Amino acid sequence: MRFVKYQAIGNDYLVIRPTDIDVSFDRTQIQRICHRNYGIRSDGILLGPLDSSACDFRLRIFNPDGSEAEKSGNGLRVFSRFLWDEGLVHETAFAIETLGGPVTCRVEEGGKNVTVQMGEVSFASSKIPVAGSQREVVRVCQGVIDAELFEK
Repeated sequence: MRFVKYQAIGNDYLVIRPTDIDVSFDRTQIQRICHRNYGIRSDGILLGPLDSSACDFRLRIFNPDGSEAEKSGNGLRVFSRFLWDEGLVHETAFAIETLGGPVTCRVEEGGKNVTVQMGEVSFASSKIPVAGSQREVVRVCQGVIDAELFEK
């Protein structure tokens, strides 16, 4: 299997062209490939470019647990840069079809700057598939960090 590994703001993704594999991945295979100790070590797999009737490209995004993601900001930025590196896009906006809908992307400054339009952010439980009463879904984590970690 051929792949390219990219990193964006701490997330690393494997970009795999559909033409470089002869099978479709199942959940277990994705988990094995992405595993941090026994696999290639990845935050996910970006499978593309795929044909799209609605956009310039289509992308499938797989999480390391084997599930398919609707969108991923860093994943889309990585994939956009991959398209740039492959000479498939230039410094004009292009659209990528995802499971969560189309995303407008742009690579500028000779490939140094990549932006993606992810859409409007919402934490309303009516817009996020969660169980329970209507509410704003925000998880606030609190904890204590041992001061010794910061001493030299």
